[in-house]
Amino acid sequence: MQNPSKPTPPIKAIAIAAPPSPAQGLRVLLIDDGAHRVQLIQQELARQGCEVVGVIEQGALIHDCVLRLKPDVVIVDSESPTRDTLENLATLSLQMPRPVVVFSEDGDQGTMRRALQAGVSAYVVAGLQPQRLASVLQVACLRFEQDLALRQELTQAQAQLSGRKLIERAKGILMAEMGLDEDAAYKRMRRLAMDRGSPLIDVAERIIDAQALLRCTKLG
Repeated sequence: MQNPSKPTPPIKAIAIAAPPSPAQGLRVLLIDDGAHRVQLIQQELARQGCEVVGVIEQGALIHDCVLRLKPDVVIVDSESPTRDTLENLATLSLQMPRPVVVFSEDGDQGTMRRALQAGVSAYVVAGLQPQRLASVLQVACLRFEQDLALRQELTQAQAQLSGRKLIERAKGILMAEMGLDEDAAYKRMRRLAMDRGSPLIDVAERIIDAQALLRCTKLG
């Protein structure tokens, strides 16, 4: 039984730290493409713990600035993305892909489609809402990672298909030149690859190159 004369100790308040912003630590390049709201974006990025590595007003400078400043994310603030800006973003997507966020007042489907085709990860219409900036950046980064993984898988699949075609072509050369059947020609190529410590695709390329050289010699 509790002693009524003994005072109850006060309950201490426990301070709970706010969770870090999902955008914290991101290096951001800002592009003012006519909307002139970059100051508001800068303030919110600073509040989210991001570092603004540069602010530019010309789409033609995107490539050089990304190469020099190495941002994690590119943000375009625009009334409507210009053709020049989209063309430079498309070049960036091919050469130095980065998550790209476009804030725009242009909700035209054609404009949005062209922006996505240029490699834009998130196209946000109907005004800039600072409180949504962190979540937009997070979604853009996640989508960029997914798109990049799909692109890498496609490139790998295309390389494998191209390699198989070369192997089939080289196998056909051995069959025609040496009178081998398909299985024997393939085994010969595998043995050559093992003896030389080379990938099978390299052996196939050498066989094809050798046949081309012999043809040139005969023609000469």
